[in-house]
Amino acid sequence: MLWLLRLLLWLLLPPPGSPEPPEPPGLAQLSPGAPPQAPDLLYADGLRAYSAGAWGPAVALLREALRSRAALGLARRDCGASCATEPGAALPAQPLGAPQPVSGSGTWEPLLLRATLRRAECLTQCAARRLGPGGAARLRVGGALRDAFRRREPYNYLQRAYYQLKKLDLAASAAHTYFVANPTHLQMREDMAKYRRMSGVRPQSFQDLVTPRYWAAYDTGLELLGQQEAAPALPKLEEALQGSLAHVESCRASCEGPEEQQGAEEDEEEGSQGGLYEAIAGHWIRVLRCRQHCVADTATRPGRSFPVPDFLPSQLRRLHEAYAQGPVGTHCFRMVSFGTVVQSSGDGLLQPLLLLAFLCFLPSSSSLSPATEVGNVSQAMENVLSVLLFYPEDEAAKKALNQYQTRLGEPRPSLGPREDIRRFILRSLGEKRQLYYAMEHLGASFKDPDSWTPESFIPKALREKLREDQEKRPWDQEPPQTKPLTYWKDVLLLEGVTLTQDAQQLNGSERAVLDGLLTPAECGALLQLAKDAAEAGARSGYRGRRSPHSPHERFEGLTVLKAAQLARAGTVGRAGAKLLLEVSERVRTLTQAYFSPERPLHLSFSHLVCRSAIEGEQEQRMDLSHPVHADNCILDPDTGECWREPPAYTYRDYSGLLYLNDDFKGGDLFFTQPNALTVTAQVRPRCGRLVAFSSGGENPHGVWAVTQGRRCALALWHTWAAEHREQEWTEAKELLQEEEEEEEEEEEEEILSRDPSPEPPSHKLQRVQDKAGKPLRVREEL
Repeated sequence: MLWLLRLLLWLLLPPPGSPEPPEPPGLAQLSPGAPPQAPDLLYADGLRAYSAGAWGPAVALLREALRSRAALGLARRDCGASCATEPGAALPAQPLGAPQPVSGSGTWEPLLLRATLRRAECLTQCAARRLGPGGAARLRVGGALRDAFRRREPYNYLQRAYYQLKKLDLAASAAHTYFVANPTHLQMREDMAKYRRMSGVRPQSFQDLVTPRYWAAYDTGLELLGQQEAAPALPKLEEALQGSLAHVESCRASCEGPEEQQGAEEDEEEGSQGGLYEAIAGHWIRVLRCRQHCVADTATRPGRSFPVPDFLPSQLRRLHEAYAQGPVGTHCFRMVSFGTVVQSSGDGLLQPLLLLAFLCFLPSSSSLSPATEVGNVSQAMENVLSVLLFYPEDEAAKKALNQYQTRLGEPRPSLGPREDIRRFILRSLGEKRQLYYAMEHLGASFKDPDSWTPESFIPKALREKLREDQEKRPWDQEPPQTKPLTYWKDVLLLEGVTLTQDAQQLNGSERAVLDGLLTPAECGALLQLAKDAAEAGARSGYRGRRSPHSPHERFEGLTVLKAAQLARAGTVGRAGAKLLLEVSERVRTLTQAYFSPERPLHLSFSHLVCRSAIEGEQEQRMDLSHPVHADNCILDPDTGECWREPPAYTYRDYSGLLYLNDDFKGGDLFFTQPNALTVTAQVRPRCGRLVAFSSGGENPHGVWAVTQGRRCALALWHTWAAEHREQEWTEAKELLQEEEEEEEEEEEEEILSRDPSPEPPSHKLQRVQDKAGKPLRVREEL
């Protein structure tokens, strides 16, 4: 029998050294070290392999497609830098489009044309050397595929392929990378939760493989500065600024190439004609527009739709504040930077340099030496002078500058703004001048992304129109001037809302307890709404399961849209659904008035939630109804840090809990220190009591176990980001208004059928206005 088994194995198994079985048709052959292949073909082959269940080839092809895109970006950046110094490729010194003609302009235009053509030739040759025959043109992709890469779609497929290959750490990294840019992707949110529960996945596997590192340094620097820890914040803030400027340069380099030209051709109007000069001018205008938007691209977080306002000036403001507070001079950072260079070169000076840098950062028991103090103030002056390059009339910056000059005690003419910022602004202003000239004389379009552009750079003929466009900007870019905080607190008291406990009484920051938001009748109506919805089987958000936080409780959740839909179907009362909308808006208004009077808050999510203790399962219970957590970041109790990154709802800024009852045991809300163990404050629920607080790591909170009865509350989260406002709230409001309008029309028809007298003219006019889409007669403010 043994020899028969060996014979079968010899017949069935391939002999040693035989070639691998052929891959599915259409798969590209990968050669390590070879020039990158076309990313669109690699991506298509990767999807074919994925569909065929060939997980290994799918991973290889998708990764190669990503590598090809990265190689293209790196080649463009390096080629742009090298061609900028190429003899004959530098642009003439005179800015294109000077408002007034100058003598000798006839000789300047040929220089511009010659330099432009020489630069294009240099870029083409450099790309061919770096990327192989065809250069960047061979690797360009269409708009649909560019959007897929921008949305990080390859990582969605990669995480599933890695999971099939049992490479869980790699799957978690790919899933996290995709989720950062797609925070509303519900399936990926569930996948992330599964990966976090897997014992074989390490916490460090949840890393973003794409987001530039300057974002982490930026967030860490701001957090440290907010904690008055200027010394450790300084290197992070410097790293963030340098990383931001480097990202701007990389983006600018990608503005020149066939891919961008292809995108411009797709948007170009049909039938346009022009010669060589028009084609060169059009290409250059597109390049300049792309470059001007690189700062906005750099300032936009992954998964967000809008950039951080005034990204570079705000970093400079934080830096001059940190230098003014911190005991560390720039020589420390320069030693660390030089140590990194020495490390890469393999020099033996690394250990002594890093030791000196370490000693430099150590706090001293004695006061600062005069030399160190002068160094700190000098760096603060350098950064505040850089702020004044953006905003010469900034009163806060001018005041800080006077203080620094007083501290120095003597004039220092050699001190000036940062050289990298000075070059950035001069270059940007030169490009803006050209674009505004093209708008005025060539009919080009350009929307300036910067609010610091001097008005003198804008032609007079365009200023009025641009001023009108500026006034139409959304709230988060130009918040209006509103009444002071004291006014709003007085209004709250006049409305019968009382401030029961403030942040000091709650032993924290940005916390408050307010009573009187609901009457007992309103609490009863919302409790009945929750009961009716639960009896109808509506447990939106939890799919009818037990609590996601405790096996000893049952959750029942109701969203505003689900309540409106049930009211439309007649399952619950319309008055209760309408009250739910009105109360959520009431809480938003009060939260904004108390915490953010000068910056509007938007409802991000509203959820009516009831927690019920399961009888017979409460003895010797040791868990919480809701574990300690923060609402917009991932709390790490071991280190006391809170990471503001997905899967946390990072866009949430303020939270609110409006309680409906107190006839239950347990269920108190409590706040803790960042270690999630030391309780700092506790609040007992009651009808009409609102607990409002900021959603960050400064307010870790949890809920004690509900051991008897049913605890109901309206949970609300608010955001400053208008793009994350709750769309379901608007849909619910429209749904209830439609039903109310239909009932009004039915009542009018019934009245007319009983009374043949003609309808008053005012009613006829109102009905016409309603059909025209203008404001209806029903009460708009819920």
